[in-house]
Order: sequence, then C-alpha cells, then structure tokens
Amino acid sequence: MSNILLDLFEAQITFGDQHILWREVIGNLFGMASAIGALRRKVWAWPVGIIGNLLLFTVFFGVAFSNPQHETLFGQAARQIFFIITSVYGWYRWQEGRRMRGQDAPAIAPRWATAKERTAYIVVWVAGVLVSQQIFAAVGAGWPAPRWYYWADAWIFVGSVVATFAMARGWIDFWLAWIAVDLVGVPLLLHSKFYPSAVLYAVYGGLVLYGFVVWWRASQREAPERQLEVMSS
Repeated sequence: MSNILLDLFEAQITFGDQHILWREVIGNLFGMASAIGALRRKVWAWPVGIIGNLLLFTVFFGVAFSNPQHETLFGQAARQIFFIITSVYGWYRWQEGRRMRGQDAPAIAPRWATAKERTAYIVVWVAGVLVSQQIFAAVGAGWPAPRWYYWADAWIFVGSVVATFAMARGWIDFWLAWIAVDLVGVPLLLHSKFYPSAVLYAVYGGLVLYGFVVWWRASQREAPERQLEVMSS
C-alpha cells in the first residue's frame, strides 16, 4: 500500500522534455474549483481550497519534496500554509454568515473595504513585501537566484495572504488584489517551469475579472440587506 501511495505522489505527466507532477495539476484544479465557489459565495470554497493548498505546498517546497524542476519557491510554498490558516478563518466566518442569511442564500454580502481597512491592508502588503524579501533572500532558493526573484516571490506571498483575508471579510477588493498577484505570479511561474500553475493563474485572471463584476453588482443589489446585517451584529 505504501508503495502505491508513493507512486501516486510521484506520478508525472511528460510533454517532450518537460515533466509535470500530477499533484500540481490536481492541486490547481482544486484551486480553480475554490475560486468558482468564492465567486458564487459558497462555503465549500474554503475546504476545497485547503485541499489544493496542501497539494501545492508539496510541489513548491522542493527542498523537502522532490519535484521535476529541482527548485524551491519559498514564497509560493509559504503562502500555501498561510492560505490554510486564513481559509480556516474564512470558513468559520462564511459559515456564520450562512446561518444568519439562511441556507439557500450566499454566505456573505460583498462590500468594498472602508478607507481605513484599505489603508491598513495596503500598509501590511508593502511592509510584508519589504520584510519577506529579506527573509527569502537570507534563506536562499537552493540555486543562484537573482535579487528580483525574491522581490517577486515576496509580492506573491504577501499579496495572496492579503487577498485571501479580504475574501474572508467579503471585500470586493480581494478580486483586485488577485489581479495584482497574477501580474507577477504568471511570469515567475513560467520562468521557474511550473507550467500548470502558470496556465491556471492566466486562466484565473479571466475568472477574477468576471468575479469582480459579479461581486460589484451583488454589492449594489444587496446594499440594504447588508446594512440590516451590520445593524443587527
């Protein structure tokens, strides 16, 4: 049984001279399913996303788990851990919202972050990138990575955590945060030969734009209902 599980864990797809782990493909499919669930404001988006995060952590943390790229993306790996932590919070918050709004209603009523909230997450994002890139550079990538690599990895790492927290809070801003992450994430993943993840991020960009429009329209349609929820909380 252990050999079968190991074979499944190490299973790869081969395209020419490129080797891709099946767990990278499956992990990203779970991520896409989670994004669709978020667009529809379904609670199941969170546990589905956690499964994808666990799989992708084993892909990007190449120093501990073998991967065909022989590279470790510490920012990408670390953000999977923070995704899981933030997702537990989001899962709880959306479950509470569903109890309040009813089983058939979307879990949360989307809204824009307030000026204070937006200032706070922007400050956290900037400060987080400054600190994270120093940490990533000190740890090293296991190969002679250029300095820009650590800045890009830090941007993706911190931006992803901010976006996931904003999603948990029901802020429309989270879609825009994901766009900012994707603009750096896709080129970095292509450079590092994590092709399934790069393709998913590119496709995800279109889904993000659509999700932004859906949430923005919902915020206008559900504004009176949201005000009642705030008054009762």
